[in-house]
Amino acid sequence: MPEHYYTNQPATAHDRKVWDAKLRGQAFCFISDAGVFSKGGVDYGSRVLIDAMEVPVDARVLDVGCGYGPIGLSAALLASRGHVTMIDVNGRAVELAKENATANRITNVTVLQSDLFAELGEEKFDIVLTNPPIRAGKEIVHTIFEGAFERLRDGGSLWIVIQKKQGAPSAKQKLESLFDSVEEVTKDKGYRIYKATKK
Repeated sequence: MPEHYYTNQPATAHDRKVWDAKLRGQAFCFISDAGVFSKGGVDYGSRVLIDAMEVPVDARVLDVGCGYGPIGLSAALLASRGHVTMIDVNGRAVELAKENATANRITNVTVLQSDLFAELGEEKFDIVLTNPPIRAGKEIVHTIFEGAFERLRDGGSLWIVIQKKQGAPSAKQKLESLFDSVEEVTKDKGYRIYKATKK
């Protein structure tokens, strides 16, 4: 059975790559490797989310399924007086995210290996961001939505990117069952950005 990027410890042989990217007008240098999501460059869905997300300068932010870090590190620059916690089940992705934070001189982040929300404790957040692992199945994606709701402060928002063909309508329905307000912020090439707010 082929290995997935949401594997705890990828056994895939290393194939490290370094490249530059511009996100929200900021220049980044990223290190990636085999066994992580979108190893060859920042995927289009993540870019659409990064361009759309609204992150206050003093926000406490959680990036669920951070991979090697593009969403969380972009958020950390926006939340320059806040803090971003980045979590991923994939140990290789977590180490890369730490490397990328250091390489880009971003210090207001904490990167944790965590099976969903297991390692987070009781902390509450203003913003939760996720490009969810669709291939892990609808149950995992919906568990991320439920966990985000539990960990958001009142008035906080979950921002997600999902493709229409990969279940955007059912994802929106699930969000509407949990959150007080669900808004489609933008759509681009089949990708939908939803902002779900906890009143």
